[in-house]
Amino acid sequence: MTASSPRTPSSAEQPWPVRVVSDQIAAWIHRLGAVWVEGQITQLSLRPGTRTAFLTLRDPSVDNSLTLTCPPRLISESPVPVTEGSRVVVRGTPRFYTGRGSFSLQVSEIRPVGVGELLARIERLKQALSAEGLFDPRLKRPLPFLPTCVGLITGRASAAERDVVEVARGRWPDVRFAVRNTPVQGASAVPQILDALAGLDADPVVDVIILARGGGSVEDLLPFSDEALIRAISRCRTPVVSAIGHEPDSPLSDLVADLRAATPTDAAKRVVPDVVEERRRIAEARSRTARALRGWVDRERNQLAAVRSRPCMANPYGIVDSRAEIVAEALRAARRDITRIIDSESTSLGHLSARLTTLGPAATLARGYAVVQSVAGSHDGRVVSSIADAPPGSQLRIRVSDGSISAAALGSTPAAGRTTPSPDTSEPQTPEPPTPAPQTPAPQTPAPPNPEEQS
Repeated sequence: MTASSPRTPSSAEQPWPVRVVSDQIAAWIHRLGAVWVEGQITQLSLRPGTRTAFLTLRDPSVDNSLTLTCPPRLISESPVPVTEGSRVVVRGTPRFYTGRGSFSLQVSEIRPVGVGELLARIERLKQALSAEGLFDPRLKRPLPFLPTCVGLITGRASAAERDVVEVARGRWPDVRFAVRNTPVQGASAVPQILDALAGLDADPVVDVIILARGGGSVEDLLPFSDEALIRAISRCRTPVVSAIGHEPDSPLSDLVADLRAATPTDAAKRVVPDVVEERRRIAEARSRTARALRGWVDRERNQLAAVRSRPCMANPYGIVDSRAEIVAEALRAARRDITRIIDSESTSLGHLSARLTTLGPAATLARGYAVVQSVAGSHDGRVVSSIADAPPGSQLRIRVSDGSISAAALGSTPAAGRTTPSPDTSEPQTPEPPTPAPQTPAPQTPAPPNPEEQS
């Protein structure tokens, strides 16, 4: 049924009657036409003898529901039983009943969702979430070694809760739990699990959260593959452990959680360390540390003993003593060489002195030679080297080895074959020693006479 639009808009002065508003709402809703809707049946009212069955279809991800009406035969003649908790796809037309002001979806077809279709939908959701990166291993957070408090989301008085608590306290008696009991299947499971997860994640005392549930069918485990729950787990700041079902079960919560446990018991073992095992490891580590320390001390002691046993450490002055002997021997050798050189040079000097003495004027005079000098006139002190230098009557001084003799020239006899030079009237010359008689030549060339020795 449709209603024509009112001619004037509503206002405080000209409000619309209720029937007009209801007609307008009905007109807009009826324009939607037939739609297909998916959800989970949470309430089913089918009374014998009635012509209409009433159902409540709920969205498993959020707290939202829709009222359905349908002929009873759609439920009774369905090839798959339609019961509360069943996931279905319905085709219906929206209806707004103006008399009661209520809305419902008038259903003309109901199709139960089979396991194959559920698995296909889960797989499509898995691929879409994986493409977003929600399953990236790099996003996994490490679990704390010894959690202060463990958050546990599980069914009330369930075997999963008992297994987790008993196993964990058997491993570490002081472990504490913050348990949140929620439905783990059915239409109300996802909203309550989301609330419990948000509360535990906001609690600063909780170090890790465990989602635990026993095994079940695909439909029973469907809440743990819900997109809203998967995204909530990925947003958690607290590490989350998924312990849903048994080893073959693989809901999407296992992929997004920081750790996937095969069973609730396995989750307790993975989260809570075993006090007995840890004490054994501590004792073993202390034993290894002590052995390593003793081994290190023994090695250092052996190395120290090896160093102390070296000759340089046993007698530190040995090197100095040996070097001192070498230095003393070198000093004695140097002294011997210097003494030998001095003796050799002294001997050479004595020989040279003796030769010089032998060749000097005093030695010549001692052998019988004499030096004759003129002592009168302008030629006083001149050595007479020629008979012309001492004419008869000349005053002479004859120098011998032990003094001088004054004499006068009585005459001269020229040597055979020699011409007597004429007297020289030049200035007197320094007397020269007479030429000595031929002697045996010395082994070395004589040095020049020393003026001091000549005097």
